[in-house]
Amino acid sequence: MTNVTAEEIIKDIGEEPLCVPPETSVYDAVKLMLARDGHAVLIQQDGKYVGIWTERDLTKNTILDGYDPKTTKVGDHMSYPLKAASYSDNVFRLIDKFLGYQTRHLLIEKEGQYIGLLYARDVIRVGFTERTRQLQELDEMVSLEFYEDWKWRKKKK
Repeated sequence: MTNVTAEEIIKDIGEEPLCVPPETSVYDAVKLMLARDGHAVLIQQDGKYVGIWTERDLTKNTILDGYDPKTTKVGDHMSYPLKAASYSDNVFRLIDKFLGYQTRHLLIEKEGQYIGLLYARDVIRVGFTERTRQLQELDEMVSLEFYEDWKWRKKKK
């Protein structure tokens, strides 16, 4: 049985992560996320990812005094340090990392470079699909024809 890797999921998704510089307004970041049905933008400065700004960051900070989405910069409210996983991690290892890191987003790293961003929802979907495939394989290996006459009975005392 094989397990799907982070790199395979990234290739299947086929989208580059949303990236903005830290001086991008919250308003513009939200417009970009809505246009791509995204839930996060990576904050990129000098060609490097320095943080992530998510829907959760939006909801956490909207109650702050003076928080204006048209003037507030995502770089001032981004989350960091970034959480990452290896391109070779299988789907079940990725689920462990999402739970262990208590995050909804993981950058995927290969040979010192980030190759994509995974959302927990995408990995969980692949995990269910992979588990279903594995169970079908097991079902094909096991035959119940020899057990048809078995009955579950309570033992008499």
